[in-house]
Amino acid sequence: MTESEKPATGVGALAREVEEFVAAGGWEQPPQLFALVPTQALLAQQPDLAGQLDADAELTPVAQEALPEGDLADALGQIAWPELVAGCALAQEIIVLPPDAEEELAGESDADRLRQAAADHPRRTEARLVAAVLRGGEASCVMRLRGLKGADGEPVDEIIENAELAPNLVAALQATFAPEAG
Repeated sequence: MTESEKPATGVGALAREVEEFVAAGGWEQPPQLFALVPTQALLAQQPDLAGQLDADAELTPVAQEALPEGDLADALGQIAWPELVAGCALAQEIIVLPPDAEEELAGESDADRLRQAAADHPRRTEARLVAAVLRGGEASCVMRLRGLKGADGEPVDEIIENAELAPNLVAALQATFAPEAG
């Protein structure tokens, strides 16, 4: 059995769970943030959730309020989690370009023009990226590439899982657990 065929556990399973939850709402959604909370602590605080949560799951993703519009890095820089929160996950839609197309845009320094050029690129692929991190440093990323219609007319998406998909986003999420300077 290869690494990619092994059953999902830990932070990778949580990233997939968040992606599946967000995917159920369709495409064209704003970024969404989730706290990863110990399930037993959540059930102790809110026993009425017992029928809705998997009591055997170590952690449960809990959707947070909508992030403010604007720069995602700025929004994440304002977050500090309470001790109870064991990790967090962020789902966001992105545009993926083939490597040669990225090279074509490498000289562009204006962020807005770069985003527009990527959005207008004929070989772009829309995707949803989920990065999940735990307070102890473990991380995972899952990306759903928005598919084209298959032979049956239904869209076929491709799922990729790799902890190295979004190192900057992982670092920004991990920073939300850094002790406050003081």
